[in-house]
Amino acid sequence: MVYRIIRHLMTLFIFAGTLHAAACAPHPASMGSPPPVMAPQIGDRHGLAGKWDYIDSSGAVVPLILDEQGNGHYEWEEGHFKTHRLVDHTWSGTWVQKKNDREGGFTVKLAPDFSEGEGQWWYSRIGNDKAPTLKGGTFRLRYKKFRLKGD
Repeated sequence: MVYRIIRHLMTLFIFAGTLHAAACAPHPASMGSPPPVMAPQIGDRHGLAGKWDYIDSSGAVVPLILDEQGNGHYEWEEGHFKTHRLVDHTWSGTWVQKKNDREGGFTVKLAPDFSEGEGQWWYSRIGNDKAPTLKGGTFRLRYKKFRLKGD
């Protein structure tokens, strides 16, 4: 009888020790490995391609022409748009205006159907000033049409 009780207790201790060891063992996520990467959706930026109206806070409209990666140009001050990210409905990137020697960033929250959006822009450089105090502003975007070759 005592032998059975001792064997039973040893089995419990071994089982408890195994559970404790499993709980304390390092898991892959705790060993410095990066979190799993979400697979990018092919063509995420494709919907940005085409003609857009950029409407500034005063109501002035500047046409933008973007390629399938969301990069493109606009005529105002020889401007260029470069998309860095499009995640869900948030679009962000940078802009450069060659003629007045300015550059900065932007972020846009797009509508569920990607047909329009509300955005903010800011300066990161004005001429040689790499920490400008001049503030940016807000804008709206409205999708016009897909750009056709020769358009």
